[in-house]
Amino acid sequence: MTFCLGIKVKEGLVAIADTRITAGSNVSIKKKITIQQKERHSVFIMTSGLRSVRDKVMHYFDDLVQDDSEYNKLYKVVNAFGDMIKLVAKEDKAALEKSGLRFNLNTIIGGQLKDDECHKLFLIYSEGNWVELDQDGLFVIIGNSTHGKTILNRALKSDFTIKQALKAGFLSFDSTRLSANDVDFPIDVAVYKRDSFKLQEHRYEENDLASLSKYWEDEVRAALERMPSEWIDAIEHN
Repeated sequence: MTFCLGIKVKEGLVAIADTRITAGSNVSIKKKITIQQKERHSVFIMTSGLRSVRDKVMHYFDDLVQDDSEYNKLYKVVNAFGDMIKLVAKEDKAALEKSGLRFNLNTIIGGQLKDDECHKLFLIYSEGNWVELDQDGLFVIIGNSTHGKTILNRALKSDFTIKQALKAGFLSFDSTRLSANDVDFPIDVAVYKRDSFKLQEHRYEENDLASLSKYWEDEVRAALERMPSEWIDAIEHN
């Protein structure tokens, strides 16, 4: 399974992806964020699904956007990526399903191109169609999305700084890591500040962030101790 998270706040974008690949008993490390950084062209792509589908779509997409002169807005890049998903589905879907495999590729694309009024974040489905995240949806998770949503639903706000959004995003990943044995460090992080046209990327190992996990664990336990308990008295007195 995969954990890929995209967050959009007013200040910019945050992307977090784990790197664990599990195939049977074999575990390997594989980068899941692709960065395209050119003059006034900043894009990150994260995928979750069948690796063979992902690799083929990415190769087709890379060939398609070699000449990026027509891609002045991010939605055009998203359309092009969706078209490549549809093409690969036409070529491979029947054979995959015949073998008992489901054609599956969900994708997060974020960034800003020269004619975009601001940074954008999109979710593309396996069918090639897409939705754009707005103020009503500040984040999207693909892959293992069960365990990491709660902290973001409770804490994330549109006026968060990138630093605050990254903290919340890490806690979302850490909650998933503790609950799912197929999501783990290292994690790749990409951040984009609005109108900067500059993506920054960094990889974190478990040792780099272990103190943050411990800090959060201690804070949660301390908050639990401070939580009002008068409502429990009725149970204890019965």
